[in-house]
Amino acid sequence: MKFIKMKYLFPIGLFLALFLDGSLTLAFDQYFFTPFIAIESRLVLLWLIMAVCYSEVEHILLWSGFVGAIFDIYYLGVMGIFILIFPLIVYLTREIMQFLNRSFIVVLLVYLIDITVVTILFYWVNSLIGFTSVSVTEFISRTLGPTLVYNLLWFVLLYYPLERLFEDVQ
Repeated sequence: MKFIKMKYLFPIGLFLALFLDGSLTLAFDQYFFTPFIAIESRLVLLWLIMAVCYSEVEHILLWSGFVGAIFDIYYLGVMGIFILIFPLIVYLTREIMQFLNRSFIVVLLVYLIDITVVTILFYWVNSLIGFTSVSVTEFISRTLGPTLVYNLLWFVLLYYPLERLFEDVQ
């Protein structure tokens, strides 16, 4: 019975996180995108990481690739890099978590590393194809730093409810 709950709960939560990312960004765009900061919401990544750490979701790599494709098409308008980044992060996190205990601090640090990797890969690909010409130092201070702070605040707020949710249905 619990497996059936997770089978339906995981995709619903994943798509809710996907659209919440965009909705929060749109609602607070005047604060998220100024001449001094550019914050990228990563609630989809939070949902995926919590699922990796606290449940056994069947086909999570396929789900992460699927949501990456939707993320690319819906928010970027083209098939982009998130179709590859999300499954890569899920795979690496799953491999790393085999050797770590699942405590608040450990999952927080893993999530911090995952956000950093996703944001840097996205910046790197965009600079390779000429979509951005921002220097590395400006990227770190303008985008990476504020993005980490914003998403870590969401992590702190949602960690215990999500942990409980995933453990209860597992």
